Amino acid sequence: MSRTVTLILLDAAGRPLGALPSFDVPEPWWQEVASIVAEVRRRHGLAVAVLRLLDADRPAPPGGHVRYLAQTADAPAVPLEPVAVDLAPHPLRQPWAQAGGPDRSVGWATGELRRLGRRVTAVAQQRTWNLSAIWRLDTDAGPAWLKQLPPFARHEPTVLAFPGDPSSLVNGPMVLAADGEGRMLLADVPGHDRYGAGEGERAAIAAGHHAVQLRACGVVGELVAAGVPDLRGTGLADWIRERLAGHDVSAAAGLLDGLDHRLQQVRDCGLPDTLVHGDLHPGNVRGDGRRRVVIDWADSFVGHPAFDILRLTEDVDADAAARLTGAWTRRWRTDVPGSDPHRAVDLLQPVAPLRLAAVYAMFLAAIEPGEHPYHVHDVPAALARAAATP
Repeated sequence: MSRTVTLILLDAAGRPLGALPSFDVPEPWWQEVASIVAEVRRRHGLAVAVLRLLDADRPAPPGGHVRYLAQTADAPAVPLEPVAVDLAPHPLRQPWAQAGGPDRSVGWATGELRRLGRRVTAVAQQRTWNLSAIWRLDTDAGPAWLKQLPPFARHEPTVLAFPGDPSSLVNGPMVLAADGEGRMLLADVPGHDRYGAGEGERAAIAAGHHAVQLRACGVVGELVAAGVPDLRGTGLADWIRERLAGHDVSAAAGLLDGLDHRLQQVRDCGLPDTLVHGDLHPGNVRGDGRRRVVIDWADSFVGHPAFDILRLTEDVDADAAARLTGAWTRRWRTDVPGSDPHRAVDLLQPVAPLRLAAVYAMFLAAIEPGEHPYHVHDVPAALARAAATP
């Protein structure tokens, strides 16, 4: 599946210029923009920064014909099609999605790298959507990565740079700089994202993550005080209900009605609260055969450790999931004698997709309507999964 792209261009002052001729790119995922930027440079000799999604001919990704707003400081040589575009400001628009936003962010990162004694030789925009904007910055000392986050995810650099033993609490990318307003500069992590990892590699990921969660058990108070979301115990029920208010939750009404009691039963299983990654799938693990690093801690929170093993095993067959979960329960039973991790996992099976439904609802509440197609179908889909889970 590919994607057809139309770019509506703004000039350096943010004034509309018109639309470039449409073209295709191989990646179907709407937030991926590296190939868009490269293709515009190849076809037209233009340097562009993609600002945000405008609309698409499909109700949700991937694929289809997608229109984006972009900005250029160059003078296009190709004729542009006149097109009407709404440039009115929106209170939920992210800084990087506004005219001049990418230049301001890259300027900040370039300055931070200069302060660290590194000279930037090339910049390549990688991704832009309501959850993050990402650029690769090549330097004379190797690559670095600029990531910019919305307000509900700005605790990620706090987690990555949180003190621990031997050098940090989590096994994540090194934070080179952060501005406290959503921008962070990360050291490069060699290797590839581990999408499609098999059972053996997932077992290794789970074992390594267990060590992180065991360390984090002793600092949950400090993590919460530093701004990491607190979803401990029955407080999670209130958090879920608050975010799902206004959504049709009838599919999971029974689960919601009994949620406080269920979460109290989970607490009775005796496992400690800890740092939860929140989206621990193999695509959020990067490795090169020698080192394995867990990336993208933007969804992290303080809560029950079982949420991560449930996410790690949700797309494998039942036998593999049982083996991975069994190893997880044995580790926790050894480290927390008298606990019942197996029962905790069983009780949280339907709560995991219910929590995800609330996360998607939080995204929708915090982003401008033009970007709702990224998530609008996720809430009912996650609620349906929760209702269908025994």
